[in-house]
Amino acid sequence: MLLAVALMSYRNASDGYKVGDTVQDFKLKNVDGKTVSLADKKDVKGYIIAFTCNTCPVAKAYESRIVALNEQFAPKGYPVLAIQSNDAQLSPGDSYSAMQERAKSKSYSFPYLYDESQTVAKSFGATNTPHMFVVKKEGNQYRVAYIGAIDNNQRDAAAADKKYVAEAVNELLAGKTVTTPSARAIGCGIKWRDA
Repeated sequence: MLLAVALMSYRNASDGYKVGDTVQDFKLKNVDGKTVSLADKKDVKGYIIAFTCNTCPVAKAYESRIVALNEQFAPKGYPVLAIQSNDAQLSPGDSYSAMQERAKSKSYSFPYLYDESQTVAKSFGATNTPHMFVVKKEGNQYRVAYIGAIDNNQRDAAAADKKYVAEAVNELLAGKTVTTPSARAIGCGIKWRDA
């Protein structure tokens, strides 16, 4: 079964965005019932997009780091958008109502969006939870600047000596090229709906 999940993840990853690609805007329902798109905020410099979920132990281990990224970078123009793409039939703990409960209990200060059709995850090539994308605003478009893991220590944020997402955003804010544009995302495979 793990092999099947890995193969499905691999298939989807090859079809998704690569670093340097322009991202197609999307509209997804937030846990507050409102629709959110990239174009909503005119004053942003980009976004930190986190494909995550309620149920994966790895996603849970990184949850506080996603919250911290938003606290650190939203005021600088790079807010977090969290997206949950697991099929709720396969993973009931990731239903829309469960997402609402999680966002409320953890006091999320960023949108937690439901990708019910899984279209956005497929377009990005997201395979895991968490799977991070940093997109930089260029005019009215967004270009992928980083894809992959948050950092290099799944168990202990303090022990991570490579903080890939934070380093990428700091380099973009400084007008520099991202030194490490990708790092392998780790975590549970996204639970894909049967075709």
